[in-house]
Amino acid sequence: MGARKRLRAESIKEAKRSVAFAKLNESPIAPRKMRLVADLVRGVEVNKALNILQHNAKFASRPLEKLLRSAIANWEQKNTDKSIEEETLVVKSIEVGGGTMLKRIQAAPQGRAHRIRKRSNHVTIVVDGVK
Repeated sequence: MGARKRLRAESIKEAKRSVAFAKLNESPIAPRKMRLVADLVRGVEVNKALNILQHNAKFASRPLEKLLRSAIANWEQKNTDKSIEEETLVVKSIEVGGGTMLKRIQAAPQGRAHRIRKRSNHVTIVVDGVK
């Protein structure tokens, strides 16, 4: 490995050291509904985001709150030398992608059938510390 490539790899590794993430796969909520709640906490400080999710009435806020707590715990595991009180954690990014679809049939009049698509999603939260 060349010197420039090694220096670049070390700088990328150092940048990733302060970042922690958590993933939720195959959540049985439609991606559109999950994105409505995810947009509320994107770019917000972690304690404020937890407060928003706890007091939100939408069903999607519970799994997102649990996922955010998991990302915080992952950050604490990764950065054992730093304290969560002295760092300000921010939800750097939150991505909601479509998952698999369960395809079902609903009976319709005159011997016909309508297709029902039960959508699921994948969510990834990235938490970053800001001094």
